[in-house]
Amino acid sequence: MTNMFKEAQLSQQRHYDSLPPFPAILNPSIPSPSLSLLIDSIKTQKSSFIEPLLQKHGAILLRGFPISTASEFNDFVEAFGYEDFPYRGAAPRTRIVGNVYTANEGPPDQDIKFHHEMNRYPTFPSKLFFFCEVAPESGGETPIVLSHIVYEKMKERHPDFVQALEEHGLVYTRDLPEDDDPTSAQGRGWKSTFSAQDKSEAEERAAKMNLKLEWFEGGVRTITEPVPAIRVDETRNRKVWFNNLTDVIATSKFLKITMGDGKPLPLDILLDLRKILNEECVAIPWQKGDILLVDNWAAQHSRRTWSFHTQRRVLAALCA
Repeated sequence: MTNMFKEAQLSQQRHYDSLPPFPAILNPSIPSPSLSLLIDSIKTQKSSFIEPLLQKHGAILLRGFPISTASEFNDFVEAFGYEDFPYRGAAPRTRIVGNVYTANEGPPDQDIKFHHEMNRYPTFPSKLFFFCEVAPESGGETPIVLSHIVYEKMKERHPDFVQALEEHGLVYTRDLPEDDDPTSAQGRGWKSTFSAQDKSEAEERAAKMNLKLEWFEGGVRTITEPVPAIRVDETRNRKVWFNNLTDVIATSKFLKITMGDGKPLPLDILLDLRKILNEECVAIPWQKGDILLVDNWAAQHSRRTWSFHTQRRVLAALCA
C-alpha cells in the first residue's frame, strides 16, 4: 500500500536540544488522496508508524487530508480502533455523531487554561482528537505544551512547592448548576456531567468518580479527594505536570482549587507557572480540515479567544 503520510515542518513547532520537534506534522504524501485510502492507511500504519510517532513527539498535527465533515472525522477516529471514553469534564459539549462532540461551547471571549483532559478524576482519556470543521479568520488557536517540560521548569524554579504538590496533591471544588450554563466555558450542569436526571443517579455516578456531593438550591458542589498534581508517565518514564493550577488565577464562579493539606496556594508561583506555560507552548492557527492528535499523558492543551464576528467550530473525540 502507498505510504499516505509525509512528515513536514512548520515554523510554529517547538525545538529542544534533546527532544524531537513538538508537535509532529503530517501531510499527505500524494496529491488529493481519497478518504477511503486515508482510512485504510490509518488501519495498516497505526501500530507501525502513527503510534510510535505520537509516543516520540507527544502530539501530531495532520494537515491537508480529506476530512471536511463531522461524519468523516468520526470515521477517521474509528479507524484507530480505540475504545471511546465518556466525557465527564466541565465544558458544555454536544454529541454530534458517534464519539464526536463539540469542543468547549463556552463564549469566544473566554479563554481556556492549560489542562490535561479530565485530570481531576481517577480515570481519564489517554488520547484526544481535535478536528477543525470551521476555522476562524483570526484567533481561536489551541496551544499545546509538553507537561514534562513544565514539570522540569517548575522543579528547577520552585522545588519546595513542587515537593508539596507531590506529597499532598490538590483538592478541586466545583459548583455545578442543574443545567448547562452557555455563558461559561466551565458551565456544564450536573445533569450533563453525570448523565443523570435525578439526584440519586448523580450520587451513584459521583461515588465512582471519588466525588463528594453537597447539594444546594439550584445546583450541587462537587469536592474531590486529594488528587495527584504530578503524575508519572510510565510509558516515557518521566514526571508530568498534571493539574489545573492556572485556573486559580482566573476568574471563575464555578471552580476552586486548594492544596491537599489545606494550605493556601502561592499566587506568585502560580503567576510564574503561567509565564512558563506561555513561553513553552506551541499555538498553531487552525486551518479547515486540521486534525490534532494529543497524547493526554504527554501534553496539555488550552484555547485562545477569538472575535464574536468570526465563526470557529472545533470538534473533539476522547479515547481510552
